[in-house]
Amino acid sequence: MNIGQSLAERAREQAGDIGLIEAATGRAMSFAELNGRADGLAFYLKQKGITPGQRVILMVRPSADFICLSFALFKLGAVVILIDPGMGYCNLLRCIAGVQPQVFIGIPLAHLFRLLCRTPFRSVKHSFCCGSSWGLLGPDICQEAGIATRSFPVYPAQADELAAIIFTTGSTGPPKGVRYEHGVFNAQLRLIRDYYQIGPGQIDQPGFPLFALFAIALGARAVIPDMDPTRPAQVDPRKFVRSLQEQKVTYSFGSPAIWKVVSRYCLEQGIVLDHLQQVLMAGAPIPGDLIARLQAVLPARARIHTPYGATESLPIVSMEGKEIVESTWPLSRKGHGFCVGRALPGMEIRVIALSDAPVALWQDALCLPVGEIGEIVVRGAVVTRAYDNNDQENRLAKIIDKGSFWHRMGDLGYLDGQGRLWFCGRRAHRVKTATGTLHTIPCEAIINEHPAVSRSALVGIPDPQHPGWQQPVMIVEPVKPRQIANVRLLAEVRALAAASALTRSIQLFLLHPDFPVDIRHNAKIFREQLADWARQKLKRHPCIRS
Repeated sequence: MNIGQSLAERAREQAGDIGLIEAATGRAMSFAELNGRADGLAFYLKQKGITPGQRVILMVRPSADFICLSFALFKLGAVVILIDPGMGYCNLLRCIAGVQPQVFIGIPLAHLFRLLCRTPFRSVKHSFCCGSSWGLLGPDICQEAGIATRSFPVYPAQADELAAIIFTTGSTGPPKGVRYEHGVFNAQLRLIRDYYQIGPGQIDQPGFPLFALFAIALGARAVIPDMDPTRPAQVDPRKFVRSLQEQKVTYSFGSPAIWKVVSRYCLEQGIVLDHLQQVLMAGAPIPGDLIARLQAVLPARARIHTPYGATESLPIVSMEGKEIVESTWPLSRKGHGFCVGRALPGMEIRVIALSDAPVALWQDALCLPVGEIGEIVVRGAVVTRAYDNNDQENRLAKIIDKGSFWHRMGDLGYLDGQGRLWFCGRRAHRVKTATGTLHTIPCEAIINEHPAVSRSALVGIPDPQHPGWQQPVMIVEPVKPRQIANVRLLAEVRALAAASALTRSIQLFLLHPDFPVDIRHNAKIFREQLADWARQKLKRHPCIRS
């Protein structure tokens, strides 16, 4: 079941085919070269004392080196720890300390970070530098290891053995380390291969580094885009589009923040991405107008998919953009939530009654009828079993069902009569008022209809008149920053809210220049930060309440 075996198989079957291209450098490597370099690294690390089961934190930029090192560690049976460097120093240090890595592999800048912040890295016994440091931080591991002349004996991992720890974005609290077993990776590969028809002959340009590993493991060519993956909203569309066209990319996975920038650039420049056959967008709700804009710059035969899932379980549901634009988006605009599609093969989706408490054992009585909003739960081969060293979150997130388990997504939604899942926001973000519960996505859809509103965010703050309950606040980000003090805009938004039963109870409205968003996709709104901001603003200006 070792996920590293997939690269060895690709090298046997597609030895001379190009497996990877770095758009920034033009560097190209065949599957045979990728596998040979991964084997060389595995031999080198084994010689240096790295053994199966050891935890290795990998802090290397998306590149051929990142790909080869990842596969080398899988082959060795080590546990790869991947952490988004953009999550902020406090979260980063907390995550590193929590997983207690025994091995550190990083670029010179990451080594300097480790030397400056020693305490979280005190469990590290071996360290290796990836890149030239003029000998100050040790030799460049990729140069030292070279390319193997014989195959590395891949560690015979079982399905339930740990392959990696990947951290959540932390959009509703501190980031959590998700335990990825070899069996989960293999299940993801099969599902992505079979459902999205990805394999040899395809060319992928992933906006998220981990998906380059999937592409190569499936025999597709991976094009590493010239961009900072921690800032997808700041992607340079010229560079991204150039590599899409020059490399004749056939499919691409990325945050909606990337495609928002790229689609607008292509429309402005009159560019049609002729070779692109599939686009996968995920990480946040995908508005229908973005899908329509993207459809306009793709060939008529191209398909847009909006897979839904989470770090703990991906993908579990999917839907084509054509159905969204033609069927469900008009309902989303009226406050019905975002339709994310139907369960993928082998996946089971249910909606259970809302609760913030742990649910120890599964009962069918937990399930809600069609159309009723509750918490989304999922069961299937791509669902991870646990968080690392986090019993409290495991109790909250997992429900035992005889010899299996259900994962609580922490998302709210409902199933419709066609078996489609509709997303209505995060459980932690619902606003519990004295007169009822408000859900973020349906309420925000009403406000987002105003042409001067870029986006909106519903948050809850303590209600001074009803202790223990929340007071809803609708925060608006204007399309144009100069409208931040626009009294007329606020009045029009109030009128829009008053006209809908979903938002009629909201009495507090604020304007904000630029919403804080998550670091992985730059698309999920950090509502907790906005709630703190609103609370402080209303404290300083109590007249706003009146």
